[in-house]
Amino acid sequence: MTTPLPGHPHLHYQAGALYLEGVRLSDLAQHHGTPLYVYSRAAMLAALAAYQRGFAGRKARICYAMKANSSLAVLQLFAQAGCGFDIVSGGELERVLAAGGDPATVVFSGVGKTRAEMRQALQAGIACFNVESEAELEVLSGVAQALGTRAPISIRVNPNVDAKTHPYISTGLKGNKFGIAHERVLATYRRAAALPGLRVQGIDCHIGSQITEETPYLDAMDRVLDLVDAIEAGGITIEHIDFGGGLGIAYDGETPPPADALWARLLARLDARGYGARPLMIEPGRSLVGNAGVCLTEVLYLKPGEQKNFCIVDAAMNDLPRPMMYEAWHGIVPLADRGGAPQTYDVVGPICESGDWLGRERLLAVQPGDLLAVLSAGAYCSAMGSTYNTRARPAEVLVDGGTAHLIRERETARDIFRAERLVSGA
Repeated sequence: MTTPLPGHPHLHYQAGALYLEGVRLSDLAQHHGTPLYVYSRAAMLAALAAYQRGFAGRKARICYAMKANSSLAVLQLFAQAGCGFDIVSGGELERVLAAGGDPATVVFSGVGKTRAEMRQALQAGIACFNVESEAELEVLSGVAQALGTRAPISIRVNPNVDAKTHPYISTGLKGNKFGIAHERVLATYRRAAALPGLRVQGIDCHIGSQITEETPYLDAMDRVLDLVDAIEAGGITIEHIDFGGGLGIAYDGETPPPADALWARLLARLDARGYGARPLMIEPGRSLVGNAGVCLTEVLYLKPGEQKNFCIVDAAMNDLPRPMMYEAWHGIVPLADRGGAPQTYDVVGPICESGDWLGRERLLAVQPGDLLAVLSAGAYCSAMGSTYNTRARPAEVLVDGGTAHLIRERETARDIFRAERLVSGA
């Protein structure tokens, strides 16, 4: 008998053991050690399929926002599924190329592109730069001219729309560092059209991350289309419209709209405004990979206290930083149902920081040596990890049906300090 986990159709208990697709997770932990990231290929492709259904019959390109999870095998999967990529650094461009991605499907976002990164992207032949400031226009034009080419650009507009999400991942308000202020957009497009090293292609908007409602998207779309009306009335053609990403996932009972249902609403609005035939780009990240991954960890010690009980595990804030950074909630479940009376624990790691916690006030029946799975760990977890305390980063595994592929070897301490040098003669 199998019992699926609510909200995680590719995770299920079978004979008391937790499986991802057809692989028993305790077997992976025993073979590869913990902490360990494990991803479901089927879950990622199912999430992508919802977007593909939503855009059926439309001129649209789905560019995976790879900052969510940049493991080469994950990029390879999306490249083979027909995705382009949204990058924010030259290093990410190198990852796309190493994974077999086509640079002609890449859009380059981010507020702080360097001249070296601009040259690298132009020489690779990327599809478009999403320009984030008026100063960036001038620099990019100069770099392109020096290479004897013109840089294809969209301008990222800041529509001052509240995505109703955590302030650290809100990007569409006046107080955020991203994009061009709504009232400056028309003048900025005029300047871009006059610069000899640029070729205006589109318009871009991204209002935040972990958005669980339709209304912010609809509001942002209306504001962007108002701008397209004004820009084209001024004689500048907008070839494509990029609506960014940001759709949320269910971490703790949230109910974001399915991607296909959301885009049915958005495309209806686009059609009503007369832009239904315009080529589109979108840049989903978290919604493609977030619920496809788990982080496995071993219980080291149980530490009772006067105010709290602590379940100390071998995963830490360097492995899975979202709780420390955002006070984010991740489900935590046992890999085996041991029975017994559960107790309330704060699940914490071994790092010497009070911020090193993975979950607070969790009801668990555990003993030292037990294994736990931290859920919804496919996005902004491994990718944001570090080697703080000289802790080696975990291995990563991709599950495909009943087969498990090691896609990242576990680091060693020597891997961490390989590039460091002692001072000679000291």
